[in-house]
Amino acid sequence: MLSPTSLEIIEKINRYSANNYHPLPVVLTKSAGTRVWDVEGREYIDMLSAYSALNFGHNHPRLVEALNRQAKLMCVTSRAFNTDIFAEFVEHLARFCFLDKVLPMNSGAEAVETAIKIARKWGYTVKGVKRNKAEIIVCDNNFHGRTTTIVGFSSTPQYRDDFGPYASRAFKTIPFGDAEALERAITKNTAAFLVEPIQGEGGINVPPEDYLNKACSICREHNILFVADEIQTGLGRTGNKFCFWHQCLSPDLLIVGKALGGGLLPISAVVGKKEVMDVIKPGDHGSTFGGNPLACAVAVETLKILEEEPLIENAAKLGKYFMGELKMMNGCQQLIKEVRGMGLLIGLELAVEGGRKFCEKILERRVLCKETKENVIRFAPPLTITKEEIDLALEAIDCVLTHW
Repeated sequence: MLSPTSLEIIEKINRYSANNYHPLPVVLTKSAGTRVWDVEGREYIDMLSAYSALNFGHNHPRLVEALNRQAKLMCVTSRAFNTDIFAEFVEHLARFCFLDKVLPMNSGAEAVETAIKIARKWGYTVKGVKRNKAEIIVCDNNFHGRTTTIVGFSSTPQYRDDFGPYASRAFKTIPFGDAEALERAITKNTAAFLVEPIQGEGGINVPPEDYLNKACSICREHNILFVADEIQTGLGRTGNKFCFWHQCLSPDLLIVGKALGGGLLPISAVVGKKEVMDVIKPGDHGSTFGGNPLACAVAVETLKILEEEPLIENAAKLGKYFMGELKMMNGCQQLIKEVRGMGLLIGLELAVEGGRKFCEKILERRVLCKETKENVIRFAPPLTITKEEIDLALEAIDCVLTHW
């Protein structure tokens, strides 16, 4: 039951904020680790992690320290000048990804837009695609952001409707997980294939095990760029540095974001091979805040934490445990259509309508999660979560389903 304080805050948000989200009925005010607290002091386990931006949990001490240390030195300069922390960031991220060069931005959508520009220019200046004819192949049910370019190739009607016109011939959509469809879609004008290794917003859709390998090989054979969007799946979320690493792949362009900022600041990047990244020249692309010293300092520390703390191993081990327990949940199988995912990116698809209802009911039991695609419940806790905390969440899930 919401208190007058919570109701007053929600009423203020509804009055003054644009109505582009439908938040759960809770008002949060404090966080630490895997826990958050509402304005009445109630404690919750965070099983969403801000859509994987909080891989390290809330307010990780090392990240807060890095933020404060850099804030006392320099925060923003723009790329009109060089900074020492920017040099450290681009070198560390390139080496971390086993790629050559980095182009930093702020949000994930900005990074996707950046990758699209790079791929198109590579298509024209290197591959020889006829000017303004470049095509990029994408997958049905994709989610790469919400800018007008990106929603133009979305297959979700709400993301597209009333925001056109779009450059419809610039993108070609194929079924996700179908390597043969990719090969059939390639033409002389194809510059790149843009894909999420696991579709997060699309419903935690996991492709066949050999899909990414086949897709990568097809791209190489036809001289098109393999572009991996790891904004949500990267930086340890699936039990490896990146999801594509499960298949030992090396994309031509890698898109990272969300967790790169450690849950403190927005920062994203396109990381790629030198021969692809070098098509970008001074003046081609930029961002006032992209690569700012404050965000770079935090991002460097996030990479060090992933290298030095066992978070990736924790995601692999506890993700397997979490999914196994969900699949064996006694008495609830008639309500569970499927459990799927990898590491600590898990989707519980209900066999009945009511994803929002489930999230509201489990909120009452002090667990935060969010539905996607109506009836898929997304569980993506911080990689710092413990088995004991997962057991508490499992108990709440079981209780909600048992009393459905």
